[in-house]
Amino acid sequence: MNHALALLIAVTLDRALGEPPNCIHPVAWMGSAIARGRDWALRPSRTVQFVRGAVVALAVPTLCAALAFLAARVVSRWALLSVLATALLLKPLFAIRALRDAAFLVRDALAVDDLDLARSRLASLCSRNASELEPEALIAATVESIAENASDSIVAPFLYFALAGLPGAAFYRAGNTLDAMIGYHGRYEWIGKTGARLDDLLNLLPARLTSLLFLLVAALSRGNVRRGAAILWRDGGRTESPNAGRPMAAMAGLLGIRLEKPGHYALGDSTRPIEAGDITLAWRIVSGAAYASAALTALGLFALGRLS
Repeated sequence: MNHALALLIAVTLDRALGEPPNCIHPVAWMGSAIARGRDWALRPSRTVQFVRGAVVALAVPTLCAALAFLAARVVSRWALLSVLATALLLKPLFAIRALRDAAFLVRDALAVDDLDLARSRLASLCSRNASELEPEALIAATVESIAENASDSIVAPFLYFALAGLPGAAFYRAGNTLDAMIGYHGRYEWIGKTGARLDDLLNLLPARLTSLLFLLVAALSRGNVRRGAAILWRDGGRTESPNAGRPMAAMAGLLGIRLEKPGHYALGDSTRPIEAGDITLAWRIVSGAAYASAALTALGLFALGRLS
């Protein structure tokens, strides 16, 4: 029951305040640790890079989980303090308001035809090179990013918090951050291989749950669930990642638009021209899925607390 209450408080804090400053943000600390590990692993030999990258990929999430466990253990004797501390520590491990703000910054720049500003703002959502993207591609990239991040930044942290408390959420967040920073292409390919596989494994279930939540939200709002499910089934596995395509394909089907990264994937069918308003429509689905996920997770934790 305490974990359920802590989760609801954390979601309320996110809605009211957004993200804490980087100086006290655990994910920023994770990023600093990962950057140090990345530099340590960057050696001339690919074999050494792979081995050291594997050490970093396993050590950083494990360390973060251990610190979260210790923090939770220290305050566990005092129920009220434990709930508040858990809420404060959980809040930085997911992001709802920040995801919305980043998406709307791109949308608002496009609304005033400031293409350069929209391109620069896309960088806060994804690592794609936006320097030559036209408005339609910027909109598609924004929709894709918030759909994928609904899993990575919201549903997955909630799921791992439900399964393993703060240590579970911290382990997931560190693993996902590591994959985002190192990846497995280009300069860090060999360093990032283990981290990429770990991230794929951690997101297998959350990505699919997120897709189902999108369909649930659409059903409640009388959206085209049939088309969303059909595109999810047809296109969900077309991305290089075994997970990212699932929520993106569901979103493409629900909106009736085509989401494409040339040379990599194309998801959905164009039933109409894509427009900046699709970012708002996509966010409504993501927002509904986020709060549904929080509510369902809290209910599950409450039920388990009553049974124990």
